[in-house]
Order: sequence, then structure tokens, then C-alpha cells
Amino acid sequence: MNQQTPIVELRHVTKAYGNVNAVDDITFKVFSGEVVGLIGDNGAGKSTLIKLLSGVHAPSSGEIFIRGEKVTQWDSARARSSGIETVYQDRALAVQQTIVRNIFMGREIQNRFGWINTKKQHEEANRLMREIGFTSKVFDPDSVVATLSGGERQGVAIARALYFDAELIILDEPTTALSLTETQKVFRFVENVRQKGCSIVFIDHNIHHVYDIADRFVIVDRGRIVVEATKAEIGSADRLIDDMRSIARTGHAAE
Repeated sequence: MNQQTPIVELRHVTKAYGNVNAVDDITFKVFSGEVVGLIGDNGAGKSTLIKLLSGVHAPSSGEIFIRGEKVTQWDSARARSSGIETVYQDRALAVQQTIVRNIFMGREIQNRFGWINTKKQHEEANRLMREIGFTSKVFDPDSVVATLSGGERQGVAIARALYFDAELIILDEPTTALSLTETQKVFRFVENVRQKGCSIVFIDHNIHHVYDIADRFVIVDRGRIVVEATKAEIGSADRLIDDMRSIARTGHAAE
């Protein structure tokens, strides 16, 4: 794939609910190996945008391209087959089950007789955990998710997405209610995923968290993209905060 060809691209996409455009004429791209910080106040359109990316919603108008090819009949199955996985804020984990059960639940590895290949699942879960940064010997694939910290649970959800060949992982509020130490664990998981060539869309209300982890920033307001800039162009988390405050007051980024 040409490095300049986005993994996914929304072109002039609108999502309408009756007379209200939750997303209005948005063009949004994600390239290979980058972390995009998606920022906006409640009701700005972030949730609708990620549901469009993940195929939960089809656009009311506009076009979707995957690796430069226009896609029709966009839905969650097509998004997953295109390598797009979403880790929602609640992580959708069965906390009384083990790590390995959570990673493969609903998509188990089977042998040629149709039986679940538990040995293969254990091996793959162990490999994934090490790849994204689970280094403690205390945590193995048979650890019950309820015994893990919040950051480690986020890691299990990311590992699950990676196993199914995700090229783009959407992380919805991944550091909510986490301590500084747990947030740093999530950052390490994200960095390890990026080093594998996977892209991330990182949605968070904490501007400092987004600034620390992202390469590029997209600010959404009232269904439209109002700022799109690289980290070098933004320069600091304080500048991002100033932009957010200015957008709230005037609808425009700070000068």
C-alpha cells in the first residue's frame, strides 16, 4: 500500500437524524502507523464519527474509502473485515472470565474437527500479551480479568482487537477513571501497537493525555472538523486547551 494512501478515508460524510446533522460534511483520514487524537466536547459529534468509522452507522451522504478503494454497503462486518476494530469505553469484557476466554469469545480458534483449540488459543493469547507489553509473570492468559487493573483490562481489549488483524484500532475514552500509573500502562500498550504498524484513533476528554500520545489532532465541534493539525503544528497541550476554549466561546480555534 502506498504510504500516502489512507487506511480509511471519509469524504464529505454527513450523518443525519431527522433534521439534525450529527456529523456534517466531514472529511477524515487515518494513515498507517499514526495515532490520531480525536477531541471535542460532549455532543460535538465524536461518537457519531467513530460509529461511522466502525460501521455501526452508514453515512446519510458522502463516501467511504478503504486503502483508496470506494466502499458501498458499509456496516460493522465490512469494517471488521477491513481491519477496523473498536474498543469502547466499557471495553465489553466478561470480567469473571480469563484473559484467553475474553480474547477469543465468539471467535474461537477451532481444530479441523470443529472443537475449540484451547492450546492454540493459550499460545496466541500469551504471544499477544507479551507483544503489547504485559511483562509481569503474575499475569498469564489464565488470569481472571476481574483481578486486573483498569489499564491492564484496557490492554486485554486491545490484544483482542490485534489478534483479529486490526490495522486501525479506535480507542474510546481509554483512560477514563484511570490513575496516572494505569494511564501510563495504556500509553505503553498503544506505543507497542503503533510499533507493530497499527494505527490508533484515540478519543479522550483529557487534553494532556491526548497530546502525550497522538501524532495528529482533530477537533470536532457541532458535527464539523474545526482543527486538524500535527503535534509540531500545535506545539503544546496548552495550545490545544486554548483552542478548545476558543471553540467553545466563538466556534473557532485560537489565533
